[in-house]
Amino acid sequence: MRRRLTAAFAFPVVAALLLTGCGSSSTSSSGDTSTKAANTSGAITVDGTQPENPLIPGNTNETGGGKVVDSLFTGLVKYNTDTAAPEMAVASSITSSDAQTYNVKLNSGWTFHDGTPVNAKSFVDAWNWVAYAPNGALNSSFMAEIAGYDALNPVGADGKPSKTPPAVKEMSGLKVVSDTEFTIALSAPYSPFKAKLGYTAFSPLPTSFFTDPTAFGRKPIGDGPFKFVEWKDNTSIKLTRYDAFAGTKPSVKDVTFKLYQDQNAAYADLQSNNLDFQQTLPTSALAGEQYKKDLSDRAVDKNVLVVQTISFPLYDSKYQNPKLRQAISEAINRDQITKVIFNNTRTPSTSWSSPGVGGYVAGTCGEFCKYNPGNAKKLLAEAGGFTGQLTLSYNADGDHKGWTEATCNSIKEALGVDCVASPVPTFADFRKQINGKSMTGMFRTGWQYDFPNIENGLTPLYSTGGSANDSKYTNKPFDSALSKAAANSDLDKANSGFADAEKMLAADMPSIPLWSVKQQSGYSDKVSNVKVNAFGEIDLTQVTVNS
Repeated sequence: MRRRLTAAFAFPVVAALLLTGCGSSSTSSSGDTSTKAANTSGAITVDGTQPENPLIPGNTNETGGGKVVDSLFTGLVKYNTDTAAPEMAVASSITSSDAQTYNVKLNSGWTFHDGTPVNAKSFVDAWNWVAYAPNGALNSSFMAEIAGYDALNPVGADGKPSKTPPAVKEMSGLKVVSDTEFTIALSAPYSPFKAKLGYTAFSPLPTSFFTDPTAFGRKPIGDGPFKFVEWKDNTSIKLTRYDAFAGTKPSVKDVTFKLYQDQNAAYADLQSNNLDFQQTLPTSALAGEQYKKDLSDRAVDKNVLVVQTISFPLYDSKYQNPKLRQAISEAINRDQITKVIFNNTRTPSTSWSSPGVGGYVAGTCGEFCKYNPGNAKKLLAEAGGFTGQLTLSYNADGDHKGWTEATCNSIKEALGVDCVASPVPTFADFRKQINGKSMTGMFRTGWQYDFPNIENGLTPLYSTGGSANDSKYTNKPFDSALSKAAANSDLDKANSGFADAEKMLAADMPSIPLWSVKQQSGYSDKVSNVKVNAFGEIDLTQVTVNS
């Protein structure tokens, strides 16, 4: 259930992943594990941002909506809070002898919030809807390994998506055996598939969804630990505990996501106990480790699976020369920015992947992720220079102003090119511009892993037609290398192949790796048992309200 394009919260905040957290003795590495008495009728508030889209799992690929969807839905697989290891949830077992054909058996007793049962058809119908091209689901490509996906996503002679509706609406690789069993046939072996099934896109959907998906997205009905109550745009989203939940039942009764446009305002609320959990503390609180003084043992340092990058509108001719992109990358002083702006709570990237994911290899970016003003100028000259103003867009409702301005200053000093950080008011507006291919300059991109494997930071972001391929990058040899690696039934060998594919990105530099993240979170004195998972989110099934 992780995901995706990080919104406001993800970047004044984090560092790598399943590494040991660090910090002073007064700071928790993952959260509080207090044994204080809990108030089972208590309510908490959590910071958030306005979702980009209606709350449909298959169409949610950013963190504003993602953290809400994660609370509303539970899939076949969940991820261990501490290690991110996949564990069974709705599924009782998922077995395969060849990494191509999977047999799924479900636990009994799971129901949707409207009381209807969660069964095999709930998953199969949901996945087919996500995969069916005319529905335009942002997470459609997550179904691409399933046999029959191509029939639901036909392409024309020009290699672009066909304007003719598909002849079929169901993938041939999905077969319902009974209410509690179904099979999945992939078009080729794919060893990370079982781990992938915990991502939100693979959530089940009730029958009512298919009657009116648009209305459903505003009042979703899930099968998760919390059910939907109310959504006030740009203000709040309220959930309440689903007492018939078949998994680990939460202690808290009500959860309200307060939708902020300023992380400093959220931090002020946190300090005054008007907010119970802030996922990413603002950079202003990191300076001199002020947050540790403000929050004491209620401050959390957590290595998480999040990376920050800069992307380019490759559909704009100004940015199509890879040497220009390489020059800009070498003009960024990552060491200085992570030290001055982030107080060493970021680690400069040498690869596109996050440290800690399975298959991670350092140094795939090579020389292009090293600060080298002299070579950067040489590359810029070989690219023919750059005319006009270089812009770096960011969403202003996240804490990105400081580092984007510092990055532009570094580029300006190294290359002599005018570079300006350009704010977009909200993350939702920011994503609309990106998805609408209306960006005219560089833009910040962040990635919170959906599952802890190197492939998840490559296929969605850089494969042709990938669900999060914001630059619209295409490289057929790279696509082929990913496919070849994915078809290896041995996970270690597959991961090695993914790393080899990642090395190919350096020649094109479709995005600029900046840094991996250690997340600084905080919570109020009204809650206990606060655990932050490997993806940076609070575990709402464990947190308690003090009596």
